[in-house]
Amino acid sequence: MSNVTIRPASREDASNIVRWRNSPSVMSYFIYRTPLTEEGHLRWFEEKVASGEVVQFIITLDGRDVGSVYFQDIDRVNKKCEYGIFIGDESCRGKGAGSQAAKLALDYAFEELKMNRVYLRVFADNERAIKSYENAGFKFEGKFRQDVIIDGKAYDMVFMAILKEDWKKDN
Repeated sequence: MSNVTIRPASREDASNIVRWRNSPSVMSYFIYRTPLTEEGHLRWFEEKVASGEVVQFIITLDGRDVGSVYFQDIDRVNKKCEYGIFIGDESCRGKGAGSQAAKLALDYAFEELKMNRVYLRVFADNERAIKSYENAGFKFEGKFRQDVIIDGKAYDMVFMAILKEDWKKDN
C-alpha cells in the first residue's frame, strides 16, 4: 500500500492548488466552477485558512503532493463542519489515496477540532467519490433532487456524514 500523509497547506502550495483546482477533471466535480487565480487563492487563504475558518491540508502520496483535503463552515458551537477533498494529480486517482487521506483528516476533525459531525455534499452521479467516502466511514443521509443548477442544468446532490461515535467504533 502506498504511503499517504497529510500536512497543513501553506502559501507556498498556492500554485499547485490553483493548477489542480482549475483542471477540468477536478472542476467538473465542484459546484462553484469559476477558475481560480493564484492571487485570489492567496487572498482566500489569508481570509479563511490563516484565520482558522477553514482547515486545509495537502495530501502526499509516497512523498509527492497530489491533492487537498479540507474542512469549511466549521461550526464550533454545534461541533460540525463540511468536508471536501480532491486528488489533483490524475495519475494518483483510484489508488486509495483519497480514502486514506479522508481517514487521516477525520482523525484531525474529531481529535483536534473536537467535531461531533462531519458532512459532505457530492454529485449523485459521482459514484467513485461516493464509494471512497463510504470506505472512509461516511454514511448516506439523503439525496436532494435538482439541488444545484450549473450552466442551466439541474443536478442531484447526495448528502453524507460521519458522526464521532461511528468514527470511534472504527478507530
